[in-house]
Formats: sequence, C-alpha cells, structure tokens
Amino acid sequence: MEILGPIIWLIVALGLLVTFHEFGHYWVARRCGVRVLRFSVGFGRALWSRTAADGTEYRVAAIPLGGYVKMLDERETPVPPDQRDQAFNRKPVGQRIAIVAAGPIFNLIFAVAAFWLMFVVGIPETRPVLGPTTGMAAEAGLQENDLIVRIDQRRVETWTHTLLGLIPPALDRRAVSLEVESLDGQRREVRLPLDRVSAAYSEENTLDYLGLTPWRADLPSRIGSVAASSPAEAAGLRSGDLIVSIDEQPVSGWQDIATLIPRLAASDDGQTRSLEVQVERDGRLLDFQLRPEVQDGRPIIGIQAPEPGPELQAEFDRTFTLVRHGPIQALGEATSESWRLTTATLGILGRMITGKASLSNLSGPITIAQMAHSSARLGLSRFLFFLGLISLSLAIINLLPIPMLDGGHLMYYFAEIIKGSPVSEQTQVIGQYIGLLMVFGLMSLAIFNDILRLIT
Repeated sequence: MEILGPIIWLIVALGLLVTFHEFGHYWVARRCGVRVLRFSVGFGRALWSRTAADGTEYRVAAIPLGGYVKMLDERETPVPPDQRDQAFNRKPVGQRIAIVAAGPIFNLIFAVAAFWLMFVVGIPETRPVLGPTTGMAAEAGLQENDLIVRIDQRRVETWTHTLLGLIPPALDRRAVSLEVESLDGQRREVRLPLDRVSAAYSEENTLDYLGLTPWRADLPSRIGSVAASSPAEAAGLRSGDLIVSIDEQPVSGWQDIATLIPRLAASDDGQTRSLEVQVERDGRLLDFQLRPEVQDGRPIIGIQAPEPGPELQAEFDRTFTLVRHGPIQALGEATSESWRLTTATLGILGRMITGKASLSNLSGPITIAQMAHSSARLGLSRFLFFLGLISLSLAIINLLPIPMLDGGHLMYYFAEIIKGSPVSEQTQVIGQYIGLLMVFGLMSLAIFNDILRLIT
C-alpha cells in the first residue's frame, strides 16, 4: 500500500483536474460552434471509449498524465466543404483564444471551488506560534510563544502563509517587518534582517536557517491511560507512572516518548525489539521489559498521554484552530487564498528563471503522488487544499508561453492579432520542436528532483 496508495491518489487527483481542464476547452469550443472529435482523459491506448450521437468520442486512456480535446481542423485532416464552418482553424482569432484559454481558466475556477469547499467544511490549521528561537530570529528580538500576525503589513494566519511571506524576501535579500503578539496579548514590530541572508540559504531550510521553530506542546511523561491487552499492560505499566528512561535514554516529556519508541524498537528484520522502560511509581524506580507491537506501520506500546492542564490547554487553543467560514465569507477567503498561492508560485517561477531560486523547487509525478496520498490520509479538507494547489499550478504552467502548451498557442494568436495574419506553419512546426524539448527538459528535471528526494 506504500506504493499503491500514492499511485491511486495520483490517478484520482489528476483524473479530476485533467477532466475539468479539458472540459473547459470542450465546453467553450462547443459554444463557439467547433466540432469536437475526441475528448480524452489520459494519453495512449484507450482503456474505455464511447462515441456519442453527435460523433464525439469520449475516451479514458492508459497514461493518466494529461489529456486532450481533438477538434475538427483543416491543418490536421481533410474537412468536407459542408463542415468547414465547424473547423477550429476557420474560427475568428478571438474565439480561438477563448477556446485555448478556457482550460487554464477552468483550472482557476476549480481551485477557487476547492478552497471554498475546504473553508466551508473546515480545515485544521496551526497558527505561527514560535517555539525557542536562535540565530537571526533571536537577534532580531523574536521570542518563544510569539505569534506572527503580519509580514510587511500582510496578515498571516498559518505556517504556510508565514513561509510564503518569508521565502520571497529571503531570496531577494530584503529585510521584512514582522508584527508579533506575545503571550500576554501585547503586539510589537520586529525587523527581520533578511538582507543579511548568505549563500548557504535555501528555500527548503528557511525556518532552520532563520532560527525559527514552531511551538510544540510537551506534556509530562506521566502515563494517562494504558490500553487493554497492550504491551504496556502486559508488562505491568499503570496509569500515573512517570516514564524516566527508555533503554537508558532519558525522557523529559511526551515528545521524547513519541520519538524514542519508534527509533529504539526498530530492527533489521522488520519486527520490533524489546525495550527496557524505567518508571517512577510512588517514589520508587521500577524497570519493565516490553516488546512494542506494530499498528499502521508504527511501533506502539499502548499508552496515552495525560490530559493537559488549564495553562497548557490555553496554549493549545492559541496555536491550533479549525478554520471554518460560512458560504459567503468562504468565497472571499477562497479567492484570497487562490491569489496568495498564485502570486507566490509566479514569484518562485520568476526567481528560478533569474537564478535567485533553486531549480530543486520543481516537482514531478512522484512527489505529487506522495502529496496526494498524504493529504488524502489527513482528511477531506487537506485533500481539497492539495487539489486547489495543484489545479492552480496546472493553470500557471499551461499559460507559460511555451509552444505545445496553451500559453504557446495563445502567444501565436496574439502575434496573429498584431501582424494581421496567422503565424506561418513553418514557424509553428519549429516552435513545436522547441516546445517539445523544453517540456521534456522540465519533466526530466522534475523527475530527477523527485528521485533525489527519495534517496536523500
């Protein structure tokens, strides 16, 4: 399932997005009187096909990494005289622009719709509350428990928003102003000197480089409850025991327990090894031997953390929230989220072209499959966010002025408007070859990045 799950969710995600994209081309083409010969989701050999009464073939093909709408066109096949008014190439340039632009526009519509539903359903989010700070962040005056409210006067509500606000100025070597709120509710301005960022900085290590860490609650290492028939119960552990060490590794809080058990219990044969757990009970130190069991691919011993006290619960409430809006407000938030992510994506693309951002930001089908699987496991709202993000990315990529992509065709049509006649066939053929090489190069780089992420 570790391999099959990502593949299934990649097919589901791309199937939805590609179908919606191609439906945009199809719907506008039909509105403009163009005859559609084939509507295909996927490339290659047909797995399923059906021809409708109007002659359009609807097809699901074997390679799910795209799709296409084949229209009647005199440049591709001979067209009977009585059907020439239905040929794509005979339509006014304005209609051809509308048909080609419809795919990316429908992807933008899909993204807003996905974000709207996400906000209506509600998405769990983590506010940008800081843990211990070091380095540049500490020197600037940022402190543990500070909540980042604004970056350069722009409101931020999540760690995702925070990263989107910090990465571009860090790449541009430009200082930013942060508005932060301390635990007692007092707000202040902090200048983060991103103009001092060195060549060692990369987008992937933004938080570590700046000395920022998200706040993490650490409950006492006291056992809140012991599950029936669990390794902990069988070994003799009880509710109220304070775990002092695991295999002689000291334990200071619940985070240590969650980290040490999977690491120390792992063995080369795929099973688990026995652990020595030392606890404090009624002022005495007691040692217990137990062997964790594996559930959902993770070694566990069957204990639960204690309930947090009032102060810690207040910090939980400050840090973790469910972002949910009514249908009307959700539309505004969805539009704002789409704009935020679009401008961030375009900014990164522009900086990659100028060399300010690393080409390692490009991701291919392997990374997308992993993201699809992990977001689906986190619930509907997270999967909707993933779909919206990928839909926006597809819209932006397709609008790039690269021959073979929608943006390349639009470039030809705008040139036709300027020069008063269509771009020559020879120019278009040369452009197709150049576009093919560019697309192949981008895909190769994206897949190379995917493989590097897997092996490093």
